[in-house]
Amino acid sequence: MRKSTIWSITIIMAITFAGLLYVQVMYMNNMIKMRDDQFAEGVKRSLYAVTTSLEQDETKHYLEEDVAQIETSVLPRYSSGDDTQKSVQYSFTTVDGDKGALILQGDLATIVPTVPRAGKQPSMHEILREQYLYQKSLVDEVIFRMISQSSNRPLTQRADSATVATYLRMEFDNNGLDLPFEFAVVNRSGGVVYKSAGYHAEDAGNDNMFVQTLFPNDSKNMMNYIKVYFPTKRDYILSSVRYIIPAFILTFILLVVFICTIYLTFRQKKLSEMKNDFINNMTHEFKTPISTISLAAQMLNDSSVRKSPKMLDHISTVINDETKRLRFQVEKVLQISMFERQKATLKLQDIDANTAIANIIHTFKIKVEKYGGKIEAVLDAEDSMVYVDEMHFTNVIFNLLDNAVKYRREETPLHLVVTTRDISGNRIEIAVQDNGIGMRKEDLKKIFEKFYRVSTGNLHDVKGFGLGLAYVHKMVRELKGEISVESELNSGTKFIIILPLTKN
Repeated sequence: MRKSTIWSITIIMAITFAGLLYVQVMYMNNMIKMRDDQFAEGVKRSLYAVTTSLEQDETKHYLEEDVAQIETSVLPRYSSGDDTQKSVQYSFTTVDGDKGALILQGDLATIVPTVPRAGKQPSMHEILREQYLYQKSLVDEVIFRMISQSSNRPLTQRADSATVATYLRMEFDNNGLDLPFEFAVVNRSGGVVYKSAGYHAEDAGNDNMFVQTLFPNDSKNMMNYIKVYFPTKRDYILSSVRYIIPAFILTFILLVVFICTIYLTFRQKKLSEMKNDFINNMTHEFKTPISTISLAAQMLNDSSVRKSPKMLDHISTVINDETKRLRFQVEKVLQISMFERQKATLKLQDIDANTAIANIIHTFKIKVEKYGGKIEAVLDAEDSMVYVDEMHFTNVIFNLLDNAVKYRREETPLHLVVTTRDISGNRIEIAVQDNGIGMRKEDLKKIFEKFYRVSTGNLHDVKGFGLGLAYVHKMVRELKGEISVESELNSGTKFIIILPLTKN
């Protein structure tokens, strides 16, 4: 599958997931807003019902007060003759200010009231009319007293805290708001008349304080208000949308699975590309010793070389070393699997680092001279015995020298210097320095990572596999050593390896 196809699928799926998440978030926000509006509407209805009940209580209070006053001021007068003849007299005043008297005579069980008016007996219609006008005058008087005198009563008498709390709880329950609340009654200036024990206005938060006017018919300077908030409102609102949480979890799981799938797809593609690079890299690794052996064979065809025993001895040594290097390369391919294991399989033995490096330089000299360069060794370490795996130690040095050749500067003759010196702590320092293209500072932090390749390496025909320096780093660490690098762009690179000496 082409990378463009994978990217197209990734973009489409990403847009799909983004759209799905957007729809879910918008739906949840709308649900929360709707529940919040319903909650606010229920609270407002409840508060209005509470104030209405308080107004009705006040009306009842004045009516009962007027009735009591009438009963005490206008007492009926009874007159009796025998047991069956009794009379009741009521005095009243009409709306027009006319005063009159109502006399009820006879058996009280079957009495028919009569009103003496100029010797004429009134009709039932007139009696009902007079009663209606009288009752109307009573109601008008009650209303007048409520309007003119009600605001003069103490608020704690008109709406005491226990009554208000009871009405609030009852109305909230009627509207399905069965959750704790706190309330306070305040005057126009904001002063608290009384409040519930847990009332703290600063704890209400946004959109959680509800205000309703108490007794709206009072004068403006006598206005009072009831304030209510719900400490657990947020939890109550969110509890109504909890069923959306599983949808978010499932969407998140799908997103994780999608990301893992895309990651594995790209990784698989990368592995496929690395397989091709690996083949190219191994071809290059085998190509170097083969070309060296081929060059030595061509030199053997030269009659002047065959006449020189010293040259023949040198060429045979080179062929032997390069054959050994081929064997090392095969071992190196087999040892690549060690990157997936905690420990590499090592055959440790005591070797002389100076001698091993001298042999490597002797073998590598032909390749360096082929590119018009030179290599020199400054082996100043007096104690150079190290406890290492000879094959891997040799491969480490070869890798560093190969990198120096690969990343040389075309316009400048290649110059390689390999040095050894004693350092404190019974250790030896091995340095491989070149005058190649160098590296940027940001590359120095990553060059020992697997599959990482410095971008300037693409200037050459044969691309590496990105395992060379990772192999070097791992092997040095396996040999209980340390490795570091110093480099400047277009000024060359210096690799420094520090290994412990063999303990006597």
